[in-house]
Amino acid sequence: MPGLWQPLIKISSPGGVAFYQEGMLVEKDQFETQAQSAMERGEAVPIGSPANPVYLPAPHEVATALYTSFTTPPARRSEMWFHQSIWHSITIIFWGFLYSCLLGVPLGILCGAYKPVSQLAEPFIEFARYFPAPAFGALAVAILGIHDAPKVAIIFIGTFFQMVLVIANTTRRLDTRYVEAALTLGANRLRLLWQVVVPGILPDLYKDLRILLGWAWTYLIVAELIGTSSGITWFITQQARYKNFDMVFAALIILGLIGLLSDLLLERMGRRFFPWQRERLGNS
Repeated sequence: MPGLWQPLIKISSPGGVAFYQEGMLVEKDQFETQAQSAMERGEAVPIGSPANPVYLPAPHEVATALYTSFTTPPARRSEMWFHQSIWHSITIIFWGFLYSCLLGVPLGILCGAYKPVSQLAEPFIEFARYFPAPAFGALAVAILGIHDAPKVAIIFIGTFFQMVLVIANTTRRLDTRYVEAALTLGANRLRLLWQVVVPGILPDLYKDLRILLGWAWTYLIVAELIGTSSGITWFITQQARYKNFDMVFAALIILGLIGLLSDLLLERMGRRFFPWQRERLGNS
């Protein structure tokens, strides 16, 4: 709102204020205080003009930030490079989603295939899935420490309960003609599960896991704030603190690209794993 609401001052000359830089945006009250202090000390008074806060950087500034984020070394030796932060976040997603799959996929299939298992497990899962995963943050830190374990736990909690219900529903959608044919041929429960149910739902199960993996990414920012801040979340938090919004948007773009590229890769792999699905859809 140029001329109507300009709460900041854009520095054109820092004068005698050591921490001011040309182009820096500061609050009006702070600018007036520093100008008065410089005048009293007999130093050059900073010069600036009214300006608006910049929350949406220009596209070329974000493009520049994308490049510099990978080439600029961390400010302190203890900090990670940007690409190391990204890799750390990917490992958090990987382990959290892997543990969720190891428990959620078998339980979901059993719930969908056997009614007693469903009646025993699903009421609790339906109840627990409404718990917000971040609410377990303090408990996870108390039990697992302040490093990566509680972050992995939040990814697990955020995806496990939904995964069980989604996969159970997918299992129930299996064409009953396959089950009836197997029972007619004398298949027992174990052979029915391994040779009919699991192969029958495998393409749809793969699609479900692709969608749920995207769900896991949405919990990443919250998970990495628990305990010690780390990964790409730490980078975004640091840049936002200093109002480097071009770097913030650059990090968000990187997150989106990683998610998109991984999904496209999984989709292509699904076509190779289940070619009959593509042929069936083409014939229909």
